[in-house]
Amino acid sequence: MKIHVLFSAAYCDELNFSGKNTIVIDVLRATTVIATALSNGAREIIPVGSIDFAMKISGNSSDRQTLLCGERNTKMIDGFNLGNSPFEYSKEIVEGKSIVLYTSNGTKSVVKAKYSDNLFTAAFVNLSSVVEAVKDYEEIQILCSGSSGPFCIEDTVCAGNIISELSKIKNQPELTDAGLASLLLYERHENNILAMLKNSEHGKLLIENGFGKDIEFCSQVNLFQVAPKLSNGVLKNISQIVND
Repeated sequence: MKIHVLFSAAYCDELNFSGKNTIVIDVLRATTVIATALSNGAREIIPVGSIDFAMKISGNSSDRQTLLCGERNTKMIDGFNLGNSPFEYSKEIVEGKSIVLYTSNGTKSVVKAKYSDNLFTAAFVNLSSVVEAVKDYEEIQILCSGSSGPFCIEDTVCAGNIISELSKIKNQPELTDAGLASLLLYERHENNILAMLKNSEHGKLLIENGFGKDIEFCSQVNLFQVAPKLSNGVLKNISQIVND
């Protein structure tokens, strides 16, 4: 197995993902929210790259089974049903619903990588399930969403965690330099993921804006057994896709 890591979606061309197996990471908070919503019974997540498109899709819905969700500058957008805190996506609210989701980084990265042959989203909360889903691929690329373009530590550490787990299954996977750097960064922080998140730039911003509890939630490893996979433009748990 060969593993690549891309530190930011900002410098990637969407056509470069064609034919690839991709894992998209946005620990704080989009891919954590995606895993949470699907685990709590959401029917599907529709990731979008702009607020206007999110509102258009939601406006075309003819029933009450679609929720318009997301954030701008960490906070819920006016007129949306939910923001980007995993605590908002409880079973009572999302079960059976389609969720149109826009976020500043994570959903944009999913949209950019949409031409991948296989695209999964991962965070610490569902890491092992995604590792299990991709373990038989010959080549994988992990796309870190970054923070409005630049590198962010939390997504890279999560990428390193994925590499660490795959290394236990595959004998000495081939790593690019970025993959090796991600693994080393994970090994530096693996014993205190929460502290790493709190000390990250985006973590500090979330704390300033009153989302400190979200960081604690996002630091939990393997909280959910769900592997969100993009199929026909929507994210569903891989088991849902098999049964459709």
